Amino acid sequence: MSHAKTVLITGANKGIGYETAQQLGRQGYIVFIGARDESRGQTAVDQLLQQGIEAHFVLLDVTDSSTIQSAVHQIEQLSESLDVLINNAGVSIDEMSPPSQYKVENMRKVYDTNVFAVVELTQQLLPLLQKSSAGRIVNVSSGLGSLTQNSDPNYEYAAFNGLAYSSSKASLNAVTVMFAKEFKDTALKINAADPGYTATDFNGNTGPRSVEQAATIIVKLATLDENGPTGQFFDENGIVPW
Repeated sequence: MSHAKTVLITGANKGIGYETAQQLGRQGYIVFIGARDESRGQTAVDQLLQQGIEAHFVLLDVTDSSTIQSAVHQIEQLSESLDVLINNAGVSIDEMSPPSQYKVENMRKVYDTNVFAVVELTQQLLPLLQKSSAGRIVNVSSGLGSLTQNSDPNYEYAAFNGLAYSSSKASLNAVTVMFAKEFKDTALKINAADPGYTATDFNGNTGPRSVEQAATIIVKLATLDENGPTGQFFDENGIVPW
């Protein structure tokens, strides 16, 4: 493999993840496409290769420890380090149910993907990330995870009261802060990104924003220089309140 920078993006076979892969690939990054569906993941890789982007499929179900270990091993075989990890994979289940009626088993499933999987994958990849001279971790969060915004009756999406998704993203923000604190005196920079309400399969393509717009802040945080921030929460306009 060449000495170009490398990035692993989870849930990267479509939507914001795929667009992020395209944007970073055009900047010369070697892209590892993490996806749990081999056919869709390989199709995404083939499309990137056709654009002249070096890409590799990595079978990765972020809720399955065995595939996480296999993915780490595969990356180790192809590269001495990993420059960027983008934790993009996420789920939402039955968020129209009011909190008082939300099924706890569904909440556990949401947290498994949106929180616990991020922690496990990050832990497993830290040795490779620390071998990079400028490792970057971007956790794809949501403005719906902002406690400040959810507490504001004038917030644009105040009517949304999804217990599992919003609270899981608030937890992901906390995870971001904790990891950033641990590695504050190293070259690693770890931040959370709010891509905004974007038209993807995730929401039935109802969002008003394009994937191109959504990927902007993710790419920016993935490519921070040594003077960039760490342990913070951003959208494309700046800092998002916790």
